Amino acid sequence: MTDPRTPPSPTVGRETSGRPAAAPANSAEHPWPVRSVAVKVAQWIDRLGSIWVEGQITQINLRPGTRTAFLVLRDPSADMSLSVTCDPDLIRNSPLPLHEGSRVVVYGKLSFFTGRGTISLRVLEIRPVGIGELLARIERLKALLDAEGLFDPRLKRPLPFLPGTIGLITGRASAAERDVLSVARNRWPAVRFEIRNTAVQGPTAVPQMLAALAELDRHPAVEVIVLARGGGSVEDLLPFSDEALCRAIVAATTPIVSAVGHEPDNPLSDFVADLRAATPTDAAKRIVPDAAAELACVGELRDRAAAALRGWVDRETSALAQLRSRPVLADPLREIDRRQEEIDRLRTSARRCAEHSIRTESTATGHLREKLTAVGPAATLARGYAVVQRVTGRERVVVRSIEDAPPGSQLRIRVADGAVTAAALGAEALGTTPTQGGTDLGRDRQVSG
Repeated sequence: MTDPRTPPSPTVGRETSGRPAAAPANSAEHPWPVRSVAVKVAQWIDRLGSIWVEGQITQINLRPGTRTAFLVLRDPSADMSLSVTCDPDLIRNSPLPLHEGSRVVVYGKLSFFTGRGTISLRVLEIRPVGIGELLARIERLKALLDAEGLFDPRLKRPLPFLPGTIGLITGRASAAERDVLSVARNRWPAVRFEIRNTAVQGPTAVPQMLAALAELDRHPAVEVIVLARGGGSVEDLLPFSDEALCRAIVAATTPIVSAVGHEPDNPLSDFVADLRAATPTDAAKRIVPDAAAELACVGELRDRAAAALRGWVDRETSALAQLRSRPVLADPLREIDRRQEEIDRLRTSARRCAEHSIRTESTATGHLREKLTAVGPAATLARGYAVVQRVTGRERVVVRSIEDAPPGSQLRIRVADGAVTAAALGAEALGTTPTQGGTDLGRDRQVSG
């Protein structure tokens, strides 16, 4: 099937099916006259047929006594319009009054007037878009944007605490502009504004707001943008539920606040904006901090900090006073003196214990010396005993038996006060002659010298 929107291609000079060759192709040597172009355009547009078109009426020219009414139909989301002609009765007999700004759906056929070279849509039926239909469309668009995630809270950008410059998009000399400016400057006099006055209702509102939004978003000093408008009917607030505007708000890099209408009004811009304000006044309060309140808060924080510091100083002073009042700090040498006394007492006790131990050991040593003296060889010799040794050269052997001193042996007899040299003349066995006094003088005793 041939696309009716495709213009007929110029005929090339060749024969088809035995037909004679067509006119030569269009070129600088064979240009088309204006009438041919106009006719071809009219034929192409005529092939489009009857169509349904939706738009917003921006102009109605209905003169009494004429059989044709002239309208201008504009696209709400783009700067494009179309001339429309219709029977005046279609406007007079419309179930809803038609006026500039009304949304309509028309059915008609495009016509190209070759004499003037203009295009016009001849309308045969006009259907006003009612409130119910507008609300239904808004709900469908809302569901679509929500499904795409444009209402996701994670996409919301935080607002600056104290914006230096605020971008404001609102109607010229509107109450919304006055409210935002007066409230913001009363709260923070140093705040600055970049104001862009645009239409906030009607067919030109969306294109102008899109252009202002793009301009402010590119502005390097603007830190937050406010879309502000007072209350109105559903038709008046329709531009703020436009899909193009909603997507532009999401795509912007600057945080955007939607302050449209009053509390019950909820255009779609409220859902996609980074912050929704109930009214323009509320937007100014939520964007700009109150200087008086902030100064009061700073003063309160300063007082609290000073009180906390004083309390800390008082606590530390009290702690130092308690430390200074303790005995160890009040009389630092007291503990040393007490320890000195204890050391002296321990030294005296240690000396006493050492002297006692020395006396005890000295006594024990004396007793042992007496015992040793009593049983030692000197005491034995003093009682009359003697140690007899046989002398052989330099060797001395203690005589323990008569066999150790054969006759003629040289003997050395040690007594208590010295030694006597003798010679053995003979031997006498024990028991041959009884000993006198019960003492056996021949008993062998080995006494260490």
